[in-house]
Amino acid sequence: MVTIKIEKLSGHSKKGKVGKINVKVGDSIKEGDVILQVEGDKGNASIKSNCCGIVKEIKVEEGIMVNVGDIIAMVEGTSMENKEKPKGMDYFASMLKPLKREIECDVTVIGGGPGGYVAAIYAAKKGLKTVIVEKDKLGGTCLNVGCIPTKALVRSSEVYNDIKHSEEFGISVSDSKVNMGKVIERKNSIVDKLVGGIDFLLQKNSIEKVMGIGEIIDKNKVFVKGKREEVTINTKNIIIATGSKISKINVEGFEGDKVLNSSTALDMKELPEKMVVIGGGVIGMEFAFIYANFGVDVTVIEYMPKVLCTMDDDVIEEIASIGKEKGIKFYTSSKVTSVKNSEDGKAIVTFEMNDNEKFVTCDKVLVAIGREPNLEGLGIETVGIELNDNKRGIKVDDRMRTNIENIYAIGDVNNKVMLAHVASHGGMVAVDNILGEDKQMDYSAVPGVVYTIPEVATVGMTERCAREKGMNISIGKFPFVANGKALTYGEEKGFVKIIKDVDSNSLIGASVVGPHASDLIGILTLAIKNNLTEEEIKETIFAHPTTGEAIHEAALALTGGAIHFDI
Repeated sequence: MVTIKIEKLSGHSKKGKVGKINVKVGDSIKEGDVILQVEGDKGNASIKSNCCGIVKEIKVEEGIMVNVGDIIAMVEGTSMENKEKPKGMDYFASMLKPLKREIECDVTVIGGGPGGYVAAIYAAKKGLKTVIVEKDKLGGTCLNVGCIPTKALVRSSEVYNDIKHSEEFGISVSDSKVNMGKVIERKNSIVDKLVGGIDFLLQKNSIEKVMGIGEIIDKNKVFVKGKREEVTINTKNIIIATGSKISKINVEGFEGDKVLNSSTALDMKELPEKMVVIGGGVIGMEFAFIYANFGVDVTVIEYMPKVLCTMDDDVIEEIASIGKEKGIKFYTSSKVTSVKNSEDGKAIVTFEMNDNEKFVTCDKVLVAIGREPNLEGLGIETVGIELNDNKRGIKVDDRMRTNIENIYAIGDVNNKVMLAHVASHGGMVAVDNILGEDKQMDYSAVPGVVYTIPEVATVGMTERCAREKGMNISIGKFPFVANGKALTYGEEKGFVKIIKDVDSNSLIGASVVGPHASDLIGILTLAIKNNLTEEEIKETIFAHPTTGEAIHEAALALTGGAIHFDI
């Protein structure tokens, strides 16, 4: 009889609560099968079988507390750990051939990021037998090296910045310093907990996870080559959710030892004195504010005439002004031509600005120039999946379908709107269409957030775009300097701005610069998505004191004028 024990839990937890138990007495199991889930204080862990055989006894129940070392099951069979190796086995003979197997399912999702895992869970909840294929880590870029880890750094930098300004709140703090090792450790702990949570949800919804690179052989077959197995998936539908990868530009020195990208920067455990950020888009601006709050001397070099160039001028000017107050230096309309190492161990960044060559020295260079769809290894050419006109991304219709009826492409890989929440929603739209519900993807009210400090958030049409279209618009604007809750937080910078199409009497766009912008934009998104008027917002009672009142005041400013601010 072989015992199966809890060898370890997520994040060095010592105990946890038993979640879903996947086997029952009498089941035949093999090595690597998940027996049950355990939810610890630092995430969920899948407890897997270390043997092959028949389950004779389950020693735990769902919902009870267990500890590392506890026996969870008894199996009549053979332990792989104790199995004797054949005599005379040499190195090459011990190299096992990959296990080959086949799976039948309704939906195969290629990619386990925020688009893929949401699509998989949604499909399973709708009754579809679902398989998810992931080549690296569940959660994709967003969870592992994007949205979540950067926000963990944002929060740590906010706390340090608050400490530096604590005297303004009547609090004296001395000898504060940044321990980047612990900052990174906290970030990793959050990521591990969320990844474990996704794994738990896949198991709970009976979604089979296949690790490896997924290649589409034909419209009903996906081949996955993993480290220990080769899996052929026979599937009725395919959802491609392979996300994006960091764009590469052929500039001298970008592969140097002092150059970071948005992924490697997340593991930097020592703060540089000076940093140059190449790229003033969303990623570059977030990192610039993070490191400036940590006390780093930051310079941003941007190719376009303005940072965050897709936003309205007043939004850009406000956040750039706040950045300058924090000590960030901005060079726009500037093209980086090289990064070289100096004799004293610094990096020399050379760039062209107004036909003049300029130089900046620093300790580290962060290249944040964007991302591009990840199409490698998918086999789209073999199957005949069409690309967009610019050949960047998979071409899809508003139902997320490719030119092949049962194959869908969601998120960054279709290169429409490269945001995690768009990928998640696209996954649900794809599943609904697989089920014949005829759902369309609507991009008219997609919120976007830049996690600078303070935050910037936008939704719908910009003022610039509306004026270029010749639309008759009115603007309602309210500054946070006149908002009581913002003042109590010491956050008086920024504003709420609402754009109205006068002819149709509908709200078409909004921007927020300031405290809680990432939360406030949800209210404005709901209003724009559902064609609310400013009258309906004006007739809504907002709690006091809240930053949300700034939305109410901005709606008032569209016609009669705000109550608590007058120009």
